Amino acid sequence: MSQTNMSSKVNIHWFRRDLRLEDNTALSQALQSGNPVICIFIFDRAILDELAADDARVGFIHERLTAMHEELKQHGSGLVVLHGQAPEMWEKVMRSYDVETVFTNRDYEPYALTRDKEVTDFLEKNGATLQTFKDQVIFEPGDVLKADGTPYTVYTPYSKKCIEHFDDSMLQAAPSAAHLDKLHQFSTEPTLPTLKSLGFNQSEITVRPYSIAEPRIAKYDQSRDFPAMEGTSDLSPHLRFGSISVRQAMKETYQVNHTFAKELFWREFFMQILFHFPHVVKNSFRAKYDRIVWRNDEKEFKRWCAGQTGYPMVDAGMRELNETGYMHNRVRMVVASFLCKHLLIDWRWGEAYFAEKLLDFELASNNGNWQWAAGTGCDAAPYFRVFNPTSQMDKFDKARVYIKKWIPEFDTDKYAEPMVEHKMARERALATYKEALAMA
Repeated sequence: MSQTNMSSKVNIHWFRRDLRLEDNTALSQALQSGNPVICIFIFDRAILDELAADDARVGFIHERLTAMHEELKQHGSGLVVLHGQAPEMWEKVMRSYDVETVFTNRDYEPYALTRDKEVTDFLEKNGATLQTFKDQVIFEPGDVLKADGTPYTVYTPYSKKCIEHFDDSMLQAAPSAAHLDKLHQFSTEPTLPTLKSLGFNQSEITVRPYSIAEPRIAKYDQSRDFPAMEGTSDLSPHLRFGSISVRQAMKETYQVNHTFAKELFWREFFMQILFHFPHVVKNSFRAKYDRIVWRNDEKEFKRWCAGQTGYPMVDAGMRELNETGYMHNRVRMVVASFLCKHLLIDWRWGEAYFAEKLLDFELASNNGNWQWAAGTGCDAAPYFRVFNPTSQMDKFDKARVYIKKWIPEFDTDKYAEPMVEHKMARERALATYKEALAMA
């Protein structure tokens, strides 16, 4: 770690899910706080140790950090990147610098809340403070509540309340990029660790640039359900890691297409569900659904993972996911419903597989959407709604363009036979769910 004069006070901006220098709330506040600012990112071993060595998301983070480091160097500064257990890294920081305040943007996930409490306590014992700011959302978990002060558990009234409270002033950009002259000047330039030194390799999978230009967004409500069309924005990984601010995303899309902008409220709806009801991480939102007796056939699960179910819409989606880290939103609903309803495999198995593969994995959204598909969640599809993968294909990929892209053996004798018959599977699912709910 680069050394600085311990007799001079510094403040720190701690990057987490905000990998950008522009329109960054906590960074802006730090730069206007009076002390020189050191920018820090911590590769947290508690998170990295759970990932595969070629995880594309780590590569994307490293790419973003490198770009920010190069820009900070132009201002005589640089990015300090640490690698280890977060509490130990803060001990190292406090030994190296005379820190007055650490600025960071709030994270609402259970692990982050626990970590931030530990860091807060540690800093206070060492004469420093942690200041946190709203940045990754328009509305925080406690901002939009029912009249009785309780959280919403149904999306439609929640989104209506969001729109009612929404104001253009919420989209005002934080002037962080205008104050980079307030950065700490290093005598010895910090150096970034390589991916290899972190224990990772460069993945063949990459995060695509997002596209929220008007032509695509203007037709989003008409094209978003058709996986063969370029009708989505590829924005979600960038929101997940903060390479774009949610304010900019909302500002550039709200007046162009309200349907698209409301998808951003879905993201925040699931965030506040996770915050207020953290039991959803391991259990059904509605406890009575924990009584479902899942079949959990491991061989069938492997066929689903590999895209070998014999249902083209399911298989195309899973192959797209495995090869690219992306899956079209309409197709996500179909593959999730198939796993939970047709195969009666626990939604948590599918959720974990998506968490491993999706470039835009975000705990709140992944959990919320899987519980929606399984019928176990807060604002869920009713348990008796079972997507028909064939009719979904006929409706949304009539010409089989998407199917043929991902299943080259489609319409040949090399393609797998359907592993389960739809009508039988539907009736089996309904009977299983009814039996579980009868015990409630």
